[in-house]
Parts: sequence; structure tokens; C-alpha cells
Amino acid sequence: MPVNLPLPVEADLSPVAGLRIGVTEAGVRKAGRKDVTVMLLDPGCSVGGVFTTNRFCAAPVQICREHLLQSDIRAVIINTGNANAGTGADGLARARETCSALSSRLGLTPQQVLPFSTGVIMEPLPVDRIVAGMDAAIADARETHWLRAAEGIMTTDTQPKAFSASALVDGRKVTVTGISKGAGMIRPNMATMLGFIATDACIDKSVMAALSLELAEGSFNRVTVDGDTSTNDSLLVIATNKAGNTPVTDLNAASAAPLKQAMLSVARQLAQAIVRDGEGATKFIAVQVEGGQTEAECRLVAYAIAHSPLVKTAFFASDPNLGRILAAVGYAGVTDLDQGLIELYLDDVHVATQGGRNPAYREEDGQRVMKQSEITVRVNLGRGSATQTVWTCDFSYDYVTINADYRS
Repeated sequence: MPVNLPLPVEADLSPVAGLRIGVTEAGVRKAGRKDVTVMLLDPGCSVGGVFTTNRFCAAPVQICREHLLQSDIRAVIINTGNANAGTGADGLARARETCSALSSRLGLTPQQVLPFSTGVIMEPLPVDRIVAGMDAAIADARETHWLRAAEGIMTTDTQPKAFSASALVDGRKVTVTGISKGAGMIRPNMATMLGFIATDACIDKSVMAALSLELAEGSFNRVTVDGDTSTNDSLLVIATNKAGNTPVTDLNAASAAPLKQAMLSVARQLAQAIVRDGEGATKFIAVQVEGGQTEAECRLVAYAIAHSPLVKTAFFASDPNLGRILAAVGYAGVTDLDQGLIELYLDDVHVATQGGRNPAYREEDGQRVMKQSEITVRVNLGRGSATQTVWTCDFSYDYVTINADYRS
């Protein structure tokens, strides 16, 4: 079961004017499951995206990058069950065929369609099944179908992930709604997780790429389940320009702050939901590193802790074998780190001071915190004022079982 992650309620998800969503069961990999989703965008939308830095990226990632540079985007198609990654020229051809088939049904050009895929790697995309399901998905399209879409993009997720927020921009109420999927092969490193966030706010196309990256950096690029960067990681951000506010042209302007805060809130909830639903996860762990010279070195240390199998299994067992955390701090790659300045805390428990065990620390205090379902690890490097936080989960027996059985 996910760690303290309530199921989304359809009534709590706000429709975004100018965007309709349709979902169908096409039998991409298994019968009887929602697996093809279309998003239909009104003319005049602004669209930006951020994608995996994995050099072995999937065919749809390559095509999305290409189409975002070429055209005004009017449609999105997402399939689950097959990643269309590791499929070479044939995979590219099949992804392009998907775009062509959808565009012909909508009176668009193929370049106005963005394809997304998630699922098993190195298997041919069953494009015939996806095309056969398109008409049903289009007919199903409604502004209110966010929860159906969240269900339709799941793979090993145990539940859908969807959130909404609102803000006032120039006195106009704007809506933000987003969905994501992912539970394993999760260490987004973006400039097998997918995220889609839409708003009816008016945002100039010229700032969408920067906005997408800023949202990713504040959310999806701060989570890890297992340290594996997927071939398909993608975050798509859509502004339908329907809210009537003065278009945002400067992300640093004071008028843009409420909108960015609402969008970041949704992005961060979606990212944290992926960790809470991590494969086999029983605990949600925030790793906060402060006192660094730079944010980059803080994040380096935070990820060293969050990626360590020894640390993650200790959390699963509620075993305060906390020297593992100090070891991860030491091998993170900060070459001039002074271990005599390191301070380590588990929630309110001061574990280590000046690089060694705190004389007041008691193992039963550490175990008390380790048994909690939500835990904060705080490390002070004692060398500056920078701070960074990442979110992760523990490793359980079920993580191995899920990944051993994934293709069966």
C-alpha cells in the first residue's frame, strides 16, 4: 500500500478549460485495462516539456522533442504497457505512425501530436491496437476526465496520482490540474515516470520551456525510488490561455509568483506521490542536506543517502544502523568535506555531532523514529548556507518481487 497517499477523488480535480481527455481499453499489453489516453487541446495553447537525460531515450521522447520545436501542439497520445524504447528505427516509425493516425482523425498535421509511451522496454509497439482504439478515446474526451487519465497511464503503480490547485493572477482565478505515473525505475533526471500538468492561465509560449524546467527542478528532479533514470521520463506542461489574465511573459515577475506557486504545488505533490507509491515502499523519507557551499553539493550528498541500498534497507527494517548514512555522506563526492563538522539528525533525534556519535544519542530514540512511516534525515555539512531536499522511500522484499515478476 502507498505510504500515506489518499486516493484521488474525481470531484476534487478541476477541469482545465481548453483541454479534453479521453481514455480507452486498447489491449496494448493486457485486456481489460485502460491503456490509451488522448488529450485534445484547443487552438492557441502554449506547451513546454522536459525529458529524460538518459542517452538511450525512447522513440516517443525523440519525437516529442522534435515536434515541440516544429509546431503548435494540438493533441497528445499516451499508451501504457509498452515503452517503445530500445526499438531502434522501427520504434521511431511506429511512433510516427501513431501521430499520423491521430492527426488524420483530428484534421491536424502529425507534427501537432505528441506521443508518450510507458511500460516494457525492447518490445515492438503494437501500433495497430493503439490506432484501433483511437476513435473510442476521442469519443470519450471530456474536460472532467482527469482521474480516468491518471488510471490510464499507470504501470506498476498501485493507485492513480492526480492533484489540483488554484491561484489568483491579475484578479482572475486560474486552475492547475496534473497527473503522473511511476513507481519503479525512478530517478527522474530531466533536463518510466510521466507527468502532465495543465493550467488555463495565459502564459506566453516563449517561457514554457523555462517554466517546465523550473517545475521539474523543484519536484520530479528531487525524488528517487531506486536510482534508475528511465528511458521515457517526461514532464509536459500545458497552458490553454483561457483564464483571461495578462499573459505571463516573465517568470520572475511578481505577478507570476502565485501561478508558479500553484503549479509547483501540484508538481511537487505528483512527484512525492510517486515516491509514496514506490514499488514495495513502506516509508516516505525526506533527506535534507544543509550547510553546503552550493546547492549542487547538497543535492549530491542527499542523493548519495537516498540511493544507498544499505540505507534504504535499514529504514525498511527500522534498524538504526546510522553509520550507513555517514558513509554515504563521505562517498558522495564532496572531495574537501571536513568530517569533523558533520551533524546528523533523524527528525528530532541528534544522532551524530562533529563527525562522531552524539554522546546523548540513544539507539532506542533512533529506532523510535525509524519505525515511523514518514521520516526526515537532516545532515548539516558545516561549510556554508546552501540547502537542498530530496524525497525517497525504503527498499522492501516486495521491491525485488515486483521487478522480478514485472514482465510475467
